[in-house]
Amino acid sequence: MRRVTRRTFLKGASALGGLGPLVFSGRSLGQGTGRKLRHACIGTGGMGESDLGSLSSHSDVEFVAFCDVDAKKLAKAAELHPHARTYSDWRVLLDKEKDRIDSVNVSTPDHTHASVTMTALRLGKHVYCQKPLCHDIAECRAVIREAARRPQQVTQMGIQIHSHPFYRTAVAMIQYGMIGKIREVHSWCGKGWVGPPETRPAHSDPVPETLDWDLWLGTAPERPYVNKIYQPGNWRRWLDFGTGTQGDMAAHIMDPVFTALALTSPLDILSESSPPFKETYSPRNRITYRFPGTRFTTDETILYHWYDSSLTPDFSPWPLPVNPATGETKPPMQGSMFIGEKGHLLLPHIGGPQPLPRTRFIEDIRHFKKEVVLPTIDNHYGQFVKAALGHGTTTAPFSYGGLLSESVLMGAIANRFPRQRLIWDAQAGQFTNVPEANAFLRRTYRAGWEVDGLS
Repeated sequence: MRRVTRRTFLKGASALGGLGPLVFSGRSLGQGTGRKLRHACIGTGGMGESDLGSLSSHSDVEFVAFCDVDAKKLAKAAELHPHARTYSDWRVLLDKEKDRIDSVNVSTPDHTHASVTMTALRLGKHVYCQKPLCHDIAECRAVIREAARRPQQVTQMGIQIHSHPFYRTAVAMIQYGMIGKIREVHSWCGKGWVGPPETRPAHSDPVPETLDWDLWLGTAPERPYVNKIYQPGNWRRWLDFGTGTQGDMAAHIMDPVFTALALTSPLDILSESSPPFKETYSPRNRITYRFPGTRFTTDETILYHWYDSSLTPDFSPWPLPVNPATGETKPPMQGSMFIGEKGHLLLPHIGGPQPLPRTRFIEDIRHFKKEVVLPTIDNHYGQFVKAALGHGTTTAPFSYGGLLSESVLMGAIANRFPRQRLIWDAQAGQFTNVPEANAFLRRTYRAGWEVDGLS
């Protein structure tokens, strides 16, 4: 294989958006204005609390408003930034604060991502949205189109490890040709948002005094509150609210695979999951995607395998690293294995890439370190803040995050149709051989929660 020099590698990576701040997502406010980014946080509990903490570390951010449906979580955020105004309804916040804010972050459950994001985009705001970008594939496509019409607005999807040196180095090694072109990839995740109940409970519990249950439901069908069934994190396992383990973890673990191989839309997808429950996701997922091949793959198509919960690949054929203390080989709980022409590359989530067997790649790693220098970039949140202030770009704009999310969400659909290969027409945005699967591409929003451009 022809040795790729640093210059030719970076040129190719730039064309693919594979490294550093190479994907332009818009500029605003002008260079050198000296003003702060006037920001609103929508969702301040759970991941929202983490996002607030990360954004707070940037001195160029001025927090104007907070929103959360739980008054307790909202009050906790307000204690940190007492000058920020507080709201329980994101629609009211965006209406009243639209002339006083430049940007928002969307850190709500999956079923409200698209509604908040689309509304904020149409108001001319920069948007940082947590993964997956949307709950439904139709929403992804609508949000991607809207963002594309507004190149002056900065967007970033919350796949924070995308900007971490671990993942960026793995992408660089694959595109450099460290293990040759790639034959197939396996990813696994020991986590699983699965379990009882299979259908919604018939009883109800008193709604906590601090929670506005109707606002939490948002676009989803109305139902009684039941303690610990939907909150605080169990919403991920319900079809109406979450996107299962795929939406939670595949959005992260699939990301470096998607980037390194410059993948686009899959050709088809096959689930070998357990039979699905009526209203919650399958308990264990094994999914195989077939993507069009790229210049980084050996063939015209490439297989990508996903496993979660208690399912894992067969690790026995792989040259896993040996623990020198115990002499044992033990794969990480979560990660990916790239299988290439010259060897394997193990990428733990979250950890540094390991070309295997190690002894085979000593010289290749030495050349790689000499020839490839990763561009220095800000962390995921810093990129967003600086780009919104007119300095630099983001690495996971909606043009990328939406396409990745679409493939992730396809896995969540496939496990409703176990052992049926779903053939995907990317241009039409439809499954061509199992029409019943197309019913899961789009939801009907609850009356009163319709959003222009989505409903």
